[in-house]
Amino acid sequence: MWDVNAVSAAVYRALKAYRLNDADARDICQEAWLELLRVPGALRDEAKLRAWLTTTARRRALRLITRNKRETPQPPPGPETTPEAEVVRAERDRALWAAVDRLPDVHRRLMWLLAHRPELSYAQLAGELGISPASVGRLRRRCLDRLRRALEVGGWA
Repeated sequence: MWDVNAVSAAVYRALKAYRLNDADARDICQEAWLELLRVPGALRDEAKLRAWLTTTARRRALRLITRNKRETPQPPPGPETTPEAEVVRAERDRALWAAVDRLPDVHRRLMWLLAHRPELSYAQLAGELGISPASVGRLRRRCLDRLRRALEVGGWA
């Protein structure tokens, strides 16, 4: 049948790209297996078990990340960084991610992927989002337009 340990290890490795801690990655891997058991018929082709579990786990990881409070990595302060500039930067980052939180789900996921996984191609982005690769450019443009308008309304023009 299935080598559960081997498939779980592959799903776990795929989750490491999301920079989750070990406990969260293992929990999400287990949740993907439980989802398979909860939804009879979800897996139409047993040969695609690994892909199905990986996709399910990636979607759960994105949901976990968007639920968690956003914290952007802070660059080490340099000699040119003033306390005032740090406050403005932190407030700008907070306003940006607050505006992202108000976007529709697919836009939030796209923004997270663009910010945290810039190496992804349009085809890979499409796979992560479950959309056509031809739609990624239009979705990105609509998302950034909405985000720009939201920030302008907030005084961040």
